[in-house]
Amino acid sequence: MTPSTLDWSIVLGFVFVLMATAMLANNLSRGVSGFLTADRCAGRYLVTVAYNMAQVGVITLVWYFQLGFDVGFTQIWWGYFEGPSLILLAITGWVIYRFRETRAMTLAQFFELRYSKRFRVMSGGVAFVSGIINYGIFPGVTARFFMALCGMPERFMLAGESIATFPVVMVVLLALGIFMVFAGGMVSIILTDFLQGVFCFGTFVFICFWLMAQFPWPVLERAMFAMPQGTSFVDPFGLSREKNFDVMYWAISAFVLFYAARAWQGDQGYNAAPLNAHEARMAQILNGWRYRVLMLVTIIIPLAVRAFLTQPEYADAALPVQAALDQISSDALRAELRTPLAMAMILPTGILGLFIAAMLGAAVSTDEAYLHSWGSIFIQDVILPFRKKPLDPKTHTLLLKLAALGVAVFAFTFSMLYEPTQYIAMFAAITASIFVAGAGAAIIGGLYWRRGSTLGAWSAMITGMVLAVVGVLVHQLPLDHWLSEAEQGGIVASIWSNGVWLREHVTGQVMGFISMISASVMYVAVSLVGPRTDFELDRMLNRGRWRVEGDASIDLPAMTIWEKLGMDNQFKGTDRVVTLVTLAWPLFFTLVFLVGTAYALWRKSNADPISAASWSAWWFWWTWLILGTSVVVVFWFTSGGIRDVIRMVRLLRQRRVDARDDGRVIDGVNADESPTR
Repeated sequence: MTPSTLDWSIVLGFVFVLMATAMLANNLSRGVSGFLTADRCAGRYLVTVAYNMAQVGVITLVWYFQLGFDVGFTQIWWGYFEGPSLILLAITGWVIYRFRETRAMTLAQFFELRYSKRFRVMSGGVAFVSGIINYGIFPGVTARFFMALCGMPERFMLAGESIATFPVVMVVLLALGIFMVFAGGMVSIILTDFLQGVFCFGTFVFICFWLMAQFPWPVLERAMFAMPQGTSFVDPFGLSREKNFDVMYWAISAFVLFYAARAWQGDQGYNAAPLNAHEARMAQILNGWRYRVLMLVTIIIPLAVRAFLTQPEYADAALPVQAALDQISSDALRAELRTPLAMAMILPTGILGLFIAAMLGAAVSTDEAYLHSWGSIFIQDVILPFRKKPLDPKTHTLLLKLAALGVAVFAFTFSMLYEPTQYIAMFAAITASIFVAGAGAAIIGGLYWRRGSTLGAWSAMITGMVLAVVGVLVHQLPLDHWLSEAEQGGIVASIWSNGVWLREHVTGQVMGFISMISASVMYVAVSLVGPRTDFELDRMLNRGRWRVEGDASIDLPAMTIWEKLGMDNQFKGTDRVVTLVTLAWPLFFTLVFLVGTAYALWRKSNADPISAASWSAWWFWWTWLILGTSVVVVFWFTSGGIRDVIRMVRLLRQRRVDARDDGRVIDGVNADESPTR
């Protein structure tokens, strides 16, 4: 079905509220610091809701819909691999706490503080190039999703001319993102992302309840039990034939979560926006709750779609969807469009409008964050370091806006030319690893190891970049065609042959993992073998006699058990309660995973594996537990976020603009820090 007048009214009303909020933020964003970091005035709940919304783009949901349609609930079980990483990230404030202490506006600015200006420029350039390539497919995937969801034709007539719909939809979506960036930089982005987060996650929870009512569990169970042998939806040990999202995929994801913490710079403004390092750490602690809401919608929706497309009681209603899918020759493109085509038929008037608005919010939130990030990185880390004199704030802000516009133009062009050849998750993993593979080692070593050297950082970045680029070429270029054209037995044919083998046997996820391990080994080896480095971390982190913000008492050695666990004297009021409750969740499910896996393997070794019906019963109760928890989380985070918004607006009005706080580094310190420190 196509959206009704009511559906479009909901969507337009939502867009109006977002644009009005962005315009109100315009007067609050003053100077370069305001544009880049919201003047570091954001509280934990505001950061958590907005940051998670920036990460939940349409493209993210599409690849999770693909994942959910292929492996169902089994992804949840193997996702518990990430439990230990989540606990470690939360309790220690891993990476984000120390990064915020540096007061750097971008990751590459931290690299200049820790390593050198040349490394800043190189790493900034690599981050920018890999980032815009990664982002290049976003507008296209998003446009195709909305065209399928809204029943838009391939072409439409305007003033007697036949116009292609695809580029027009991309332009409209990118224009909304650019509007948010131009309105107030990071201030408007974080405020609109918060509104989108509240609306979208509330809508997703409501739709999950509605789908569970429309598709009773016995119906969903029939669809799940109909999966071929080796591709189970409920039994995590029944994935022998799943090639993309198997156990290895999730084991690597758990490692990447720890290794690449905050390395990806698509939403880099959120790393510097928290009020202080403690608020940044609390936001990281709270992040996991929002993911639980997200993971539920990425299971329930594709499961309902599978039931709709495969169960006989829905056969007549599903015929138009099946006909549309049959006309798509590409497997990758069919996987992209399956969910929006089906949801357009499943959802009734009103609820369809809510879903379109929620997905539009997801699209705009990611677009504005990515446009802001990649444009800012280009100016801050590629152009700014070459200037001997600082830019005046107005010129500086104008250049940042123009750079964001340039990123939008590139992404539009890239999406027009790109042909989907693999799952989105795999493309994202390998293109992101061009930067992340080496950056992870440089970040961790730079923040936590005095011996980490500049030469080690260069070695890690180059190693990770080269291996990741090889992965991109292997998975994107028509190597099998070139192999047939090459001279048999020659060196060229040998190269192509190896490339074809890698593409067939090594996924983008695995290739990225290899790049990360190789980069880490190079960082440590070169730092140890090369000239000895003994970097003064306390100065870079503004600790001790160099402290410029925060509670000086935290410089004292940890004394109590809580402080040794990471909960220092900044954990006041309900902070410890919130932290313990939040950590109890991944701790509990990690124990469930370990015990359940051991028990399942024992049963399997005795030729008495756990039945599909038993697994289904487990997932039934898990689903309703998550649904109930999601309602609590939405209200909890909304109330906390409103409080943070009020405080941020008050602080922004009170703050004095420091023109020196523009991302420059002078004599090893940030330009706005006292030269006597």
